[in-house]
Amino acid sequence: MSENPAELPLHLDIDVPADKAVGCYADFVSVWHTKDVFVLDFAALVASPTHGEGPNGEPMSVAKSIITSRVRVPPGQVFEVMKALEAQLTAWEQESGARPS
Repeated sequence: MSENPAELPLHLDIDVPADKAVGCYADFVSVWHTKDVFVLDFAALVASPTHGEGPNGEPMSVAKSIITSRVRVPPGQVFEVMKALEAQLTAWEQESGARPS
């Protein structure tokens, strides 16, 4: 009897292309969504913050930044991403004895 591939456990054989192996640095991430996708915009500062004004004239710092990577994730995968991040953060805290500030 042949088994249906859709019912078998899935193992992903992931290859990282050489041009992606180094990765890219990001100072922060902005997360937003539409009905069909969550978008993670990773950004890096390109200059020191300067003094500026907010929409109502209030003083604020303005930090010029640029998106270094945009990642689109289907809603069903967001839970897996969150679980993986939690597991890695817990491992990092145990290994380093530090807590992110």
